[in-house]
Amino acid sequence: MSSAPHAKDSKPRILVTGAAGFIGARFVETCTERDIPTIAVDLLTHFKNRTEHHIFEFDNVVDRDGLSDWLELRQPHLQAIVHLGACTDTTQMDVAYLNRMNLEYSKMLWNYASRHKIPFIYASSAATYGEGELGYNDDESLITRLKPLNPYGESKRLFDLWALDEEKKGNHPPSWAGFKFFNVYGYGERHKKKMASVVLHAFDQISQSGSVQLFQSHKDGIADGEQKRDFIFVQDLVKVIHFALSKPIPRGIFNLGTGQARTFLDLVNATFIAMGRIPAISFIPTPEHLKERYQYFTQAQMDRLRAEGYARPFTSIEEGVADYVARLQKNQALAAKGDLRAEE
Repeated sequence: MSSAPHAKDSKPRILVTGAAGFIGARFVETCTERDIPTIAVDLLTHFKNRTEHHIFEFDNVVDRDGLSDWLELRQPHLQAIVHLGACTDTTQMDVAYLNRMNLEYSKMLWNYASRHKIPFIYASSAATYGEGELGYNDDESLITRLKPLNPYGESKRLFDLWALDEEKKGNHPPSWAGFKFFNVYGYGERHKKKMASVVLHAFDQISQSGSVQLFQSHKDGIADGEQKRDFIFVQDLVKVIHFALSKPIPRGIFNLGTGQARTFLDLVNATFIAMGRIPAISFIPTPEHLKERYQYFTQAQMDRLRAEGYARPFTSIEEGVADYVARLQKNQALAAKGDLRAEE
């Protein structure tokens, strides 16, 4: 791991924020595989402490908190900015913190990309849709009417609105795309702890006890475990980001899910099958503090992204979970041999 090079001795790079995070690390990993140089931005401690990222070397790292000054000082030669860094905790109630991390930081990067004519990709969220009263249509004219269920979702909605307003004023990157990530799962999310996907929680519970606990349903007409989400495999998500950069997508805010809602029972049963275990599932009450902020259904409308030319099929949860579980089991085996420090 090394610090980022000076612009004079580097070829064009993609600057990736949140690079030591779940999606960011997978994106950097695929850039390495494609021989695309990157500048990885995150808290420096994250690069050292998140052991799931041992499989590749982060080169050219910059501390998240000093990025603005570093950009102005170094003026790096960037081919794009991929902004994936954010506070993604949907239970975070500190609005001032979320505004600083998810709104003001994003504005800084957008303005930098605009001034220096750098293509810009950023992560929005399906949390902007709230309970889905208006459906899951990524028509940009609907964003003003969306009602997120938590401050995290609202911070993402506010930046979407700000970006659209800046575009109208003529302040925008040469190409830009925001993606409303739906329920992303896949390797490299253990550091997210309680915010990690149900797949990881199920894997750990099955490994420890042979069974899984899911939240009961508290909505009439929806049985326990039949709550539905649009679960998207992280590898599909990073393929879309590469597509958006290489096409490039000229502008816009798009849904990024599979377009097909599946139940939590589907997801957990796929985990049992991938582990070669017989399903054993019980249900527990949803914590009171989550009930009012719990989405019972999400399903991305994908017409606008498809219209931009993205034609690849999305991975089924059966295939995606099997791939994810195989990587988790490989890590378990390495940890047992002492070749990999067990996750904290």
